[in-house]
Amino acid sequence: MTNKHLVLQTDFGLQDGAVSSMRGVAYSVADDILVSDLTHGITPFNIFEGSFRLLQTVHYWASGTVFVSVVDPGVGSKRLSIIAKTVAGHYIVTPDNGTLSHLLAHDLIESARVIDEDTQRLPGSEKSSTFHGRDIYAFNGAKLASGATRYEDYGQELTPDELVKLPIRPGKYHQTEDGQSQLIGHIDITDVNFGSLWSNILVSEFEKLNVSYGDILHVQIKNRDTTLFDDKLPYVHTFTDVNPGEPLIYINSVYTVAFGVHTGNFEQMYHVGAGQDWSVVITKEQ
Repeated sequence: MTNKHLVLQTDFGLQDGAVSSMRGVAYSVADDILVSDLTHGITPFNIFEGSFRLLQTVHYWASGTVFVSVVDPGVGSKRLSIIAKTVAGHYIVTPDNGTLSHLLAHDLIESARVIDEDTQRLPGSEKSSTFHGRDIYAFNGAKLASGATRYEDYGQELTPDELVKLPIRPGKYHQTEDGQSQLIGHIDITDVNFGSLWSNILVSEFEKLNVSYGDILHVQIKNRDTTLFDDKLPYVHTFTDVNPGEPLIYINSVYTVAFGVHTGNFEQMYHVGAGQDWSVVITKEQ
């Protein structure tokens, strides 16, 4: 069962009419649905970022909500168009290009079904192959959200193991040979408004360090094999626990370890970033 809520995510930005066209298609399918936005500010072509934003957001919406996620550098190619169903009963209309990787890594996808791009699309759009966000994803998302079609009406069923996955390596706790406690992970995303770096180290792993607020931890951030940040930072409850301009470690709103600056921008201050090439090591020194 869907609930007439349709949530859009793209890398289109809002500078032109692309998002408005998607909304128009959705409302032309059914004028009694509610169309909302997750974001249209995904970095262009950054499938990994789109995948993270779905993980960050989906579970805050009620079961039955339909998401359309379009970060699609391979539009018009042989990659599949699918509708995925989460274990909690959400639906995600998207290209099968890795957009579901974070949800898959947390075992949150139940199954998926393939959209027929030739027949299950906006009538009259058959000669265009470069705007599937409008012609296929918004169109089918609205039909599904409104109840005009059901998940079971779509064709070939795929298991989670059959879907395209980007390499997602969860952050982990371990002990070194000399007995030091460490966390090793990656920087998944940047808090785009404030420049904090969000790692993939869950709070459950962080707690294995057995640290308290105010403890100082050694942090190394690398881009591939190059260390770009190497310093000691305090673990704090909130930003005001340090002076303005000072860096810190905290637990963010998605319950992972993050690095920020009180009224500053960690990313810009230390010339670091986020994505699959960025890793972090946190050491509790004896």
